[in-house]
Amino acid sequence: MANQGAKKRKEENTRHMTKLLRIIIICNVIYVLVRMIIFHSSITWKHFVGLIVTSVAYVVPYKQLASMAKPSYADDGELLDGGFDMGTGGVCGYLHDVIYITCFVQLMSILSGKFWYTYLLVIFVDLIYLYEHDTCT
Repeated sequence: MANQGAKKRKEENTRHMTKLLRIIIICNVIYVLVRMIIFHSSITWKHFVGLIVTSVAYVVPYKQLASMAKPSYADDGELLDGGFDMGTGGVCGYLHDVIYITCFVQLMSILSGKFWYTYLLVIFVDLIYLYEHDTCT
C-alpha cells in the first residue's frame, strides 16, 4: 500500500506521454498529408526545412519529458518513485508549451507561412520572463 501513489503516478505519466506522442504524430501526419501531398504543387525546400524544425521542436521536449516521467526502481525491482508529476509548472510546463505551440505553428503553416513568426513570439516572451526574473540585480 505504501507504493500506491507511485504506481498511480507511473500510470498517469504513461497515459500522459502516450497522449503527447499521439498529438505529435497526428500533427505530423496532417502536415505531411495536407501540405506535402494535397498542396504539393506549391511546396518548396522551405517546407521541408519547416518539417525538420518542427520535428526537432517535438523530439527535444518530448525526450526531456519522457526522462522526467521515467519511474525509478529499487535493485529488487520494487517501484520507488512513479516519476515527475507532469501536471506541475516550471520546466515541465514550459516543455509542454513548446510542444503545443509547435503543433499550432505546424498546422497553421499549412494555411500561411507567416505563422512561423509565432516562434519569434515565444522567444520574445522568454526574454521578458528572463528580464523580469533577473536575480543578478
